[in-house]
Formats: sequence, structure tokens, C-alpha cells
Amino acid sequence: MSFLPSWTSEMPYMHQELVRERIQMLHREAEEQRLANRIKRVRRARKQAERATVRLRQALARMA
Repeated sequence: MSFLPSWTSEMPYMHQELVRERIQMLHREAEEQRLANRIKRVRRARKQAERATVRLRQALARMA
């Protein structure tokens, strides 16, 4: 008769828990990356709008 320590029966559960935690962490990291990308796009758009406003003011000043 072979003897298996009690922790061996817990191994599949522990593995599943580790996999579940890793998946959750990857989802969180992906969401953080999406948020960071959105922030970058907003900043880029804001800079472009600021440059366009400067160009418009310069054009209007030349017309005056």
C-alpha cells in the first residue's frame, strides 16, 4: 500500500488557484495598459488641439 501525503490531494486545487490568480493579474495589467493608452491618446489630442489653436490665432492675427 502506497502512502500519499495529504498535501498531494491539495496540489490540483493550489494549481487552479495559482492559475486563477495569474489570469486575474493579467486582466488587471491589461486594463491598466488600456487606461494608460487612453491617457496618452487624450494628451496627444490635447496637444494637437493646442497647436491648432495657436495656428488659428496666428492666422486671425495676420488677417487683422
